[in-house]
Amino acid sequence: MSLLVLSPEFASHYGPLAVIAEAARRSGSRVVVATGPELRARVEADGFEWRPLQLGASSNSGIVDRDPGIARFIEATRGGPLATIRSQALDRETDLLWQPERVAADIDDLCESINPECVLVDHVSFGSTLGMYAAGRPFVTLVPGHPSQLPVGTERYGVPSDWPDRMRPDPGELTELEQVVDRVTIAFTRRWNSALASITGDQSPVADSFRVHGSRVLYNSVPEMNSPARSALLPNDHRFVGPLVREEQLPAEMQSWSESTGCQRQVYVALGTFLSHRSDVLAVIAEALRLVGARAAIAIGATSVDELGRIPENWLVARELPQVAMMRSADLVIHHGGNNSVQEALAAGVRQIVLPFSTDQFSNAADLERVGAGSVFAPNETTSEELAQSIEEALASWPVPVSAAVADDRIFDALFA
Repeated sequence: MSLLVLSPEFASHYGPLAVIAEAARRSGSRVVVATGPELRARVEADGFEWRPLQLGASSNSGIVDRDPGIARFIEATRGGPLATIRSQALDRETDLLWQPERVAADIDDLCESINPECVLVDHVSFGSTLGMYAAGRPFVTLVPGHPSQLPVGTERYGVPSDWPDRMRPDPGELTELEQVVDRVTIAFTRRWNSALASITGDQSPVADSFRVHGSRVLYNSVPEMNSPARSALLPNDHRFVGPLVREEQLPAEMQSWSESTGCQRQVYVALGTFLSHRSDVLAVIAEALRLVGARAAIAIGATSVDELGRIPENWLVARELPQVAMMRSADLVIHHGGNNSVQEALAAGVRQIVLPFSTDQFSNAADLERVGAGSVFAPNETTSEELAQSIEEALASWPVPVSAAVADDRIFDALFA
């Protein structure tokens, strides 16, 4: 058996794809990962064959870099959820379909060369989906984020399928946002169909390019987290294969984090690669942890350690931390609601406090709130005192009502069965 994985050159997207690829490799399959050069070393270190495939004009290896687009995004987050979603929607008019004819030709060449039994495509990589769709080849879609990233029913791509209680928007303002998103969806689908016609000349246009998917859809999530209202609307051949969590060990210099500290509880904090620029929110979290007297490990990313205030001697503060390994020894995780963080925390069986800023983070937060696995705060409005109280309550609550473990056999069957 052979598996071809088409991965965007973004570490956060490669991560869950790599977990699926590893399950296939362990079962004896040949695995080829096609992605950009920034991820080549990581792909080969994971034991996969690497083939070059450029799917976009930019990349993200997981390290924060200065970028005007990031600055624009961070500024939008200060305006709140609707301002952020609007900004991201407008960006989608231009940045989601890079050189589609070239990408489609490169994907076709890869398929001819490798002749894989299965091709795995990241749903958010719309150029990959277009290339496979245009070629008429069967493929499997992975939805790496919240399941609503593949819209069903009346959902709109980029608009939360549900909202946490503390962040429900004004209905009138939400309607205005939905009108913007509808306009962007029409424009993007027109561009997608134009590229499709240029590539094939004989494929029928699609009604909504954000809803195109392979013959099978995999979700990086667990079924217990899925809203009951969405279940009947999901694609016929869909499978929840999450949490897709990589294996990771603590480095020697951080082994103390895994050792018991008696009555002092341990809290891991990270806001992701881009949102680590929100130093004001990280500072509020740090103050709340000081008020509680918890031992903290904080991945500060783009924030300077000086902006966090006094750092207790037993805290771990670094630009990057091994998140999966850190979560295994944490009593609580505080994060931004990205799906990788949500699934990793579920796999670790740890409670979550979520401060969502953008995209599917609101839907993830609403799901955690609905099943009782997490608490949610508006990052622009919460105070350190409010957060400290929630930390105390979360640390006193046990066990977590929803947790899950990675299962290679489930993943392999989802690919090839």
